[in-house]
Amino acid sequence: MPLLARMIASPLTVDVRRGAITGLRRLLADGGISAGGRVAVLVGPVQGEEIAEVLAPTLTDADVLLVEDASVDGARELAVKLRQSSYDAVVGIGGGRTLDVAKYTASLTGLPMVAVATNLSHDGIASPVASLEHEGRKGSYGVHIPLAVFVDLDYVQRAPQRMVRSGIGDVVSNLSALADWQLAADERGEQIDGLAAAMARAAADAVVFRPDSIESSDFLVTLAEALILSGLAMAVAGSSRPCSGGDHEILHAIDQLYPGVSNHGELAGVAALFCAYLRGDERQQRLIDSCLQRHRLPRMPADISLTSEQFTAAVVHAPTTRPERFTILEHLDLPEADVRKRVDDYVAAFG
Repeated sequence: MPLLARMIASPLTVDVRRGAITGLRRLLADGGISAGGRVAVLVGPVQGEEIAEVLAPTLTDADVLLVEDASVDGARELAVKLRQSSYDAVVGIGGGRTLDVAKYTASLTGLPMVAVATNLSHDGIASPVASLEHEGRKGSYGVHIPLAVFVDLDYVQRAPQRMVRSGIGDVVSNLSALADWQLAADERGEQIDGLAAAMARAAADAVVFRPDSIESSDFLVTLAEALILSGLAMAVAGSSRPCSGGDHEILHAIDQLYPGVSNHGELAGVAALFCAYLRGDERQQRLIDSCLQRHRLPRMPADISLTSEQFTAAVVHAPTTRPERFTILEHLDLPEADVRKRVDDYVAAFG
C-alpha cells in the first residue's frame, strides 16, 4: 500500500488568549493526562512562581520546583528528583530558559510536558529543541515537543517589554535561515522540506508585515502563534534548519565568546540582517531592517554592546558552532580581514 501522507507531531492544545492558564486543569483531566493533577510544576522566578500560586487551588496534588540552573546538569538533577516520585506529567511555567529545562527534564523522564509561556522571547515555546548550558557553553538538545502550549496574554503583557520584543527578532530570522537552506540545496544538494519551509516563512511573514506592535493584543497573538509555528516547523523538518542558519551560528558564537551581552532574539535579529547583507539580498535586507527598526530592536553590533572587532571575531567563529550546517558563512568562507571589511561596510550601510 503506498504511503499517502505522513504523521506530524503537534501539541494536543494550543491556547493563546487572556486567561489561558485557567484551561490547564481541564486539559490535564479531560485529556487523560492527569486526572488527579499529580504533576511536577517547574517554574521560573517571579511570574512562574506567581502563576503556580494561582493554579494551586486546582492542582492540589502538584509539586512545585523552582528552576534555578538552566543547564544540562541542572535539568538532570531535576530529573532525578522527578524519578523519586510518581508524576503523570511535567508542567513548565516561565520564560524560555524555564521551558527549555522543563522540556529536557520531561524527555529524560519520559513524561509528557505542558508549556505555559510567560513571555515571547524566542521560538522555543513549542520546538523540539532545548537550549541549555553545558560545560561553559550553550548547546541545542533534541527533546519531545510539548503536549500542550498555553500563552496567557495577561502575563505576557506584564513581562519586560524587551523580552517580548526579542521574540520578533527570532521570528524574523526565519527569512535568513530559509535563504541559507535554499543555498545549501543549490550548492550541496541538501533536501528542503517544503512543508517545514512554508510554516517557517508564514510565521515570519505574519510578523514582518504587521504594522502594529506589542502594545496591541492582536499583535501579541500573532507573535505567539508565529513562535509556536516556528517550533512546529522544526518538528516537521526534524531539525532546527527552517529557523536556524548563519544567523544562529553567529548568535551562538556571540553567546560563547561574549556571554550575556544580549538575549537570544535580539542577537538573532542583528545576525539575520548581517547575513542578508552578506547575501546581497536587498529585498530581504529592507524587510528585516524595517521590522527591526519598527519594533526598536538592535540592528548594529554597538546596539548589543559589541565592537566591530568583537562582532568580526564572532562571525569568524560562527561556523564552528554548527559544523554540519552549510550557510552563507560557509559558502563565502571569508578570511578574518575580509570579514572585518564586510562588518565595517555593513555598519556604514545601516548605522
